[in-house]
Amino acid sequence: MTTRIADRIADRTKQYWLLARFDRPIGTLILLWPTLWALWIAGRGKPDALVFTVFFLGVVLMRAAGCVINDYADRDFDPHVERTKQRPIAAGRVQPKEALILFAVLTLVSFGLVLLMNPFTIGLSFIGAFLAASYPFMKRFTHLPQAYLGMAFGWAVPMAFAAQTNTIPLVGWLLYLAVLLWALVYDTMYAMVDKDDDLKIGVKSTAILFGDYDRHIMGALQIVMLGLLVIVGRIEGLGFFYYAGLLAAAGLAVYQQKLIFHREKALCFKAFLNNNWFGLAVFIGLVLDYLFV
Repeated sequence: MTTRIADRIADRTKQYWLLARFDRPIGTLILLWPTLWALWIAGRGKPDALVFTVFFLGVVLMRAAGCVINDYADRDFDPHVERTKQRPIAAGRVQPKEALILFAVLTLVSFGLVLLMNPFTIGLSFIGAFLAASYPFMKRFTHLPQAYLGMAFGWAVPMAFAAQTNTIPLVGWLLYLAVLLWALVYDTMYAMVDKDDDLKIGVKSTAILFGDYDRHIMGALQIVMLGLLVIVGRIEGLGFFYYAGLLAAAGLAVYQQKLIFHREKALCFKAFLNNNWFGLAVFIGLVLDYLFV
């Protein structure tokens, strides 16, 4: 009897772990990099230790919560998509009610962390929670769910400025816009993988909306996004190392364009994954600039 209970607990833990995508940290990393950009800029290279800890853990937990509510929202779609049909809810290993409970727990723990911050940041967290919870349902109503994802993923940027400085300066909003455009680009690359299945089941995405101009539009968005990061650097008086990081990121953007050129699914997914290195390149540039300039 004891062994059976232990096995049950182990199985539930495994399924919840998979549902929250803790086995696939790429999403956490892509969400983490712009948060760190904001913390380093707002803290002039020396973010407050408590703020850093809260935001680091908050990113991990809210990304997990986002994955859970996404799979709950897509529970009727995922079984019909090759890439997602083995997800815990789609495969019947986790019940929708369990997913909602897990989402609530992850969100409440995240909110508990935010309560350690100032009132301004706490107030902003309600907007972030709403964006994260509503994003998965956008693909039913608009061809721009990737832009909405950018709004949700990027919200950590103004929150980081609020937590660190109790205000959101112009540079914070410019950085937020840059992150929004970046998410729009990399999530469109991700959506290109599922484009055929999405067309069959009626799911909307920018990969469908952009059509044959997808590469061109993403290229233009990448240029604008990098331009915004240059403006951020100018406003903040950042130097050589920061711009070297942006140059490396620009090279990665060109490489991503090469990967998606023929719209092969495996290479589109590889381009999506490559955005982890894009985010890291910008962050390394920031860290080095504040250390040595």
